[in-house]
Amino acid sequence: MNAEERRNAVRRILKEGTVIPACPLAITEERRFDERRQRALFRYYLAAGAGGLAVAVHTTQFAIRRPDVNLFEPVLRVAAEEVEAFERRTGKTVVKCAGVCGPTEQALREAHAARELGFDAALLSPGGLASYGEDDLIERTKMVAGILPVIGFYLQPSVGGRIFTFDYWRRFCEIEGVCAIKCASFNRYQTLDVVRAAALSPRRDDIALFTGNDDNIVVDLLTPYEFTDGHGEVRSVRFVGGLLGHWAVWTKKVCEIYGMLRAAAGRETIPRELLTLAAQVTDCNSAFFDTAHNFRGCIAGVHEVLRRQGLMRGIWCLDPAETLSPGQAEEIDRVYRTYPDLNDDDFVAEHLAEWLAD
Repeated sequence: MNAEERRNAVRRILKEGTVIPACPLAITEERRFDERRQRALFRYYLAAGAGGLAVAVHTTQFAIRRPDVNLFEPVLRVAAEEVEAFERRTGKTVVKCAGVCGPTEQALREAHAARELGFDAALLSPGGLASYGEDDLIERTKMVAGILPVIGFYLQPSVGGRIFTFDYWRRFCEIEGVCAIKCASFNRYQTLDVVRAAALSPRRDDIALFTGNDDNIVVDLLTPYEFTDGHGEVRSVRFVGGLLGHWAVWTKKVCEIYGMLRAAAGRETIPRELLTLAAQVTDCNSAFFDTAHNFRGCIAGVHEVLRRQGLMRGIWCLDPAETLSPGQAEEIDRVYRTYPDLNDDDFVAEHLAEWLAD
């Protein structure tokens, strides 16, 4: 597959929608890169049926960029190698998304590095840029889009994001090179701003909507959104997939549920049991993401599920203070007991030795 064929394949996958886990970072107790476990994680997601991987994102820990850690390019390289090996073996195309963040100069540097490593798109974070106005962020997006196709990112304020105006998203959708938007506002009103901007944009057919709303995954994927434009025409859009930290665990079951939701979204009526499933998934997310403590243990919670399955050796984060909150392990116990059909422990147990092999 040449470069143009790959770009077309990636655009098609994003437009049709897919499962994209936001990948965690595997490290040892000494907080050194655990490449063997990292490769096992990527192999797990690919074997589970994920259509893309998002790497160097929030769940991968932004501290990978610190000079004393220096894991940004190593983690991207391992992901690229595992995806390329999977593609050669299966003939499938997997979308490689690189997290890109920081001031414009840093974002451009990271986008160049990701492109050199064969990544297909940049998930562009707005976090940590309090001095940037909306105009500045639009210009930053245009510059990054000149290097890699951009997936926009509405990041909730509780984990470093900010609230944007509808006009910001309207202008964002006009940018050539924006191929998708991940909406992780965790807020219905702000989600509607993104969806309305995409629906009314002249580029609506070029922009795929991915839910990042871990509190509303199932309903986002089932809902048709309709808006009337200035000419009286009704414009309808949907979230076609998800790019989620929640999907970094129980991923085999996630892919099965995603297929079921895509089928249901095309029907005139939604089965009631899917609304019950929506609440169950959100309840699980509450345990994994530690909503009781304002998401303080969200990365460690994802690690804990993967540790229980044997994919990770421990829940260590680059920041030694980042760990499970009081009572969080018990909450994970509870959702395991309450929703036994939602985990994929058997699938992992069957293939773990294979994924850990050199």
